[in-house]
Amino acid sequence: MNQNIDLNEVTTPLMVRDAIIKCFNEAHCADAGVEGDKQLNENYCRSIVEKAFKDVGGDFNKPTRVAIIGVLDKLAEFAKNFRDKSMIEKHYNGMIKMVKRMK
Repeated sequence: MNQNIDLNEVTTPLMVRDAIIKCFNEAHCADAGVEGDKQLNENYCRSIVEKAFKDVGGDFNKPTRVAIIGVLDKLAEFAKNFRDKSMIEKHYNGMIKMVKRMK
């Protein structure tokens, strides 16, 4: 999880959505095989998160707590194919802490 996120601050749904993209990029996409083009990598990860919102019936641009939790569950399931369970749990739990601090 991104070390620049202050888990003690109240967060908005958009802040959490953006943190999910950043976290997913750091935890998953950094090793997706598109090294050398950070923007391409970030766009790829963003598209995965956007699809997850669509798949759970959420609105990427107006995320709700329910949609965000659904997206986190979907991304955790997706990541099981590529990442260690402990890494997935660490990132998932960090994002859930942010969700709990949402306004």
